Amino acid sequence: MCRLFGMTTGGPRVRATFWLLDSPQSLQAQSRRMPDGTGLGWFSLGEEPVRDRAPIAAYENADFASEARNVVSHTFVSHIRYASTGAVSVHNSHPFDMNDRLFAHNGVVQGLDVLGSWLTDVDRALMEGQTDSELVFAYITAEIRRHGDTTAGLIAAVSRIAAELPVYALNILLAEPRRLWALRYPHHNELWVLHPGLGGFGELHLASGHEPGSLDLARANGDPGAAGPTTPAYVIASEPMSDDPDWRLLEPGELLIVDGLNATSQFPFDDPAHPLRTEDLSVAEATSQV
Repeated sequence: MCRLFGMTTGGPRVRATFWLLDSPQSLQAQSRRMPDGTGLGWFSLGEEPVRDRAPIAAYENADFASEARNVVSHTFVSHIRYASTGAVSVHNSHPFDMNDRLFAHNGVVQGLDVLGSWLTDVDRALMEGQTDSELVFAYITAEIRRHGDTTAGLIAAVSRIAAELPVYALNILLAEPRRLWALRYPHHNELWVLHPGLGGFGELHLASGHEPGSLDLARANGDPGAAGPTTPAYVIASEPMSDDPDWRLLEPGELLIVDGLNATSQFPFDDPAHPLRTEDLSVAEATSQV
């Protein structure tokens, strides 16, 4: 199963080095099981989305390691890919960028010809690759534009997909500056959140005597401030990335909306009208969801 990572402090610009490289279940470590692509997205000082993607595993990607140590932002989205739809290529690597938003997904949606028929030529022009994930994002983007509101557009798009297309899993991270939307839908694939008051943090800067990306054992054992100043952050991931007991598994169908450091949950979706079981998937799809 592809792995998702999102983080926002709601304002202060930080590094995400610990979560991406150094935590017990860092994205780099997880990529040894998810070898088909790596991507890191963030927002520039001008609040524009920036991405670096490659069709190789994160643990083999020197650029990913360098950016994980050095990039500062208030909001991050990262993804490691296990391909099910679309070739292993840079254009099929997440996160995707449309209309100044970042997006990453794991799961399987079928009926892509039908989904594609819902898009105009203008909607399609935003796409670069061939994945179900990017097609879903293009449709979400179209619905956000139609509704004039990100939450309303996301709910409308997912609701129609759930009502009309076969769905196995549709776990989503969508980001704007200082804002994150995280969806676990319906139940097959997990998505976890770590609250800023219960262990979620980003690294403000490096303390004297610590090399970039070095693993501080005190922090790994439960003291996030041991390697230097930190600031509270929401952290969202496909699996708990540290031994912190306060990771919370999102409920099936839960849409978590993080705006600054204020978070609310909604449950706006019915169960899929055409749910897929593991045995309904192709070999490639089923393998990618393990």
